[in-house]
Amino acid sequence: MRIALAQFDFPVGAVDANARHIAELIAQARDVHHADLILFPELALSGYPPEDLVLRPDFLAECEAALGRIATATHGIVAVVGHPEAAGAVVFNAASVLREGRIETTCRKRELPNYAVFDERRYFAPGDAACVFEVAGVQVGMVICEDLWFAEPLATTARAGAQLVLVPNASPFEHGKAAQRDALLAQRVAETGLPIAYLNLVGGQDSLVFDGGSCLADGDGRIHPATAAFDDHLLIADHDPSTRCFERVHWPVETDEGRHSQAYRAIVRGTRDYVRKNGFSQVVLGLSGGVDSALVLALAVDALGADNVLAVRLPSRYTSDLSNDLAAQQCVTLGVRIETVAIESPFEGFLRTLAPLFAGRPADVTEENLQSRCRGALLMAIANKTGRLLLTTGNKSEYAVGYATIYGDMCGGYAPIKDLYKTDVYALCEWRNGKGGGEVIPRAVIARAPSAELRENQTDQDSLPPYDVLDAILQREIELQQSRAEIIAAGFDPAVVDNVLRLLRISEWKRQQAAPGPKVSRLAFGRERRYPITCGAR
Repeated sequence: MRIALAQFDFPVGAVDANARHIAELIAQARDVHHADLILFPELALSGYPPEDLVLRPDFLAECEAALGRIATATHGIVAVVGHPEAAGAVVFNAASVLREGRIETTCRKRELPNYAVFDERRYFAPGDAACVFEVAGVQVGMVICEDLWFAEPLATTARAGAQLVLVPNASPFEHGKAAQRDALLAQRVAETGLPIAYLNLVGGQDSLVFDGGSCLADGDGRIHPATAAFDDHLLIADHDPSTRCFERVHWPVETDEGRHSQAYRAIVRGTRDYVRKNGFSQVVLGLSGGVDSALVLALAVDALGADNVLAVRLPSRYTSDLSNDLAAQQCVTLGVRIETVAIESPFEGFLRTLAPLFAGRPADVTEENLQSRCRGALLMAIANKTGRLLLTTGNKSEYAVGYATIYGDMCGGYAPIKDLYKTDVYALCEWRNGKGGGEVIPRAVIARAPSAELRENQTDQDSLPPYDVLDAILQREIELQQSRAEIIAAGFDPAVVDNVLRLLRISEWKRQQAAPGPKVSRLAFGRERRYPITCGAR
């Protein structure tokens, strides 16, 4: 029995385009690869997550009509297509079996995730029955994504006579996810003895990035290597029901599951898809000569190509010659066009305009923020005039403690490194330089002390603890959700911990106005970590 797994990107809301792509892949699987069955990801027809689109009757009707068109054209192969299914007053997260011009049966997801980035109970009703159908003499069962994380759905599928199980997924990337999936597959095979074909969506959708990483598990417990992550593939495998084993026919294997490689490629894929899906082909960013913007430049070039990236230096009276030189050096290395727009004139204009109101008050962070806001306004103007999307360059450490200027360096349509702590930024710079192709991020950028350069001789550590200390505290509070007492018990200075937690708490209002960026950690700011702005909790 030959199986095709469509590890592709199916954009949210693009029902007609997704339907055409699905039909093309069905024909390719049948005519080129002679597959008996092709499986598509969870909610492939609507895209995942469709969110409030599934509350619209017209959208659901569009999906139903498109599914019917696909079914009519499906002959000589069985296709399993994920879609939202309207059934009276409720909607199911479903996958339908299409065969010989008709919809043969529809399977409904039973376990609906409602944690982290998932809100499925807002939109869907749970299914309540096992799903088994026959293909090429084999009894094929199906469970959908979250169903696999619970023992009962697969157990009832086994009791219903399944000999092979398909699992269509839309499972977003985060650090360590591949290892979790392998362990889960091994556990479910051990419980049931059933071979499993696990297919995952690929591509970027707002702050989510789906990594693909589809895999096969034989009935004897062997877990096959996952497919190359973040790439689109029509995967082909043969299944022998007598041995309960798979043979990979076309199966590009992932060669680097390292933390930094996976994170870098996730951000590249997320950036490319966000830019293009939102109607842009080119981007612009402010290049300061610091490590954050240097990494964003490298990511943008890898995502979109050097010809589609514009870098802009925005020097102030406090910008060092080294910063300007390093920015220019990186652009030469990467082949990126660079422009220079000094901010002194608009900054002086603001100061003159505000002088009557500021009279008698000493210079402080207000003047520092004005410089950042001059840069933000100029970059937005360049983005508007040239039709480019502005990438912002803030990292998770800065967003966590508010070390970023709202309407200044936070300006932009997408924040590629928003979910990278500063220590991760350095690690990814080193990884990218070691990847091959030369040193794309100048060594001096990585080695120099980080500075916003908004006053004389400024460094980040004038206002913040060293980044290794700051990031360790933030990770314990955000990802591990440790209490103040637990963090202090781990050896951190109580005064430093209190200051970091205070800054984290009072900066929520900034984070809720920040541009979206790709999730790579276990707990990202945004839809996954939702805290009130006005809050008495301490």
